[in-house]
Amino acid sequence: MSEDHELEGRNTPVFERGTDGPKVIVAGVDGSDSSWRAAAYAAGLARRQRSLLALVYVQPIAMAGTAGLGVPMAEATSQIAEEIVAQVREAADRLGDDFALRWEFHTFSGDPFSGLAQAADDLRADAVVVGASEQAGHRIVGSLAVRLVKAARWPVTVVP
Repeated sequence: MSEDHELEGRNTPVFERGTDGPKVIVAGVDGSDSSWRAAAYAAGLARRQRSLLALVYVQPIAMAGTAGLGVPMAEATSQIAEEIVAQVREAADRLGDDFALRWEFHTFSGDPFSGLAQAADDLRADAVVVGASEQAGHRIVGSLAVRLVKAARWPVTVVP
C-alpha cells in the first residue's frame, strides 16, 4: 500500500541536520594541543563523510578593565589566527590529493561558547568537535564542551 504525502504550504525546503550524513563539521581551534587533536579527529570525520570541515577560531574580546590592552590583544589574536591557518594549510599540503579534504577557516569574536555556537548556527553544522579543556578550573565552573552539550543544538564530540 502506497500513499503520497504532500506537505501543504511548504514551497521551500527545510534545513534538516544529518539526514544524509554530516554536511558541515565545525571544529574549534585555539592553538592548544587538545584543539589540534580535535581538529585532526574532525578532519578524519569530514574526509570519510565527504563533509566540509569548518575550523573556527574565536578571538577573545578585551575586557573593559584592560582598555589599554585592546589593540595589542587584537593584534595578538589576529596573529594566532594567521598561525593556525598556516599550520592547517601545511598539514593539508602534506596529506596531498590522496586525502582530499574540503575545509574553511572562520574567525569570530567573543567568548568561545558564543563564537562556536554562532559559527555552528551560521554554517548549519551537523556536528561540533572540540578538545577537552586543559584548565583545572573548568572542572568546577564548567567547560566549553559542557556548555555546548547543554545547549543541545548539535551533536558534540569532545576529544581528549
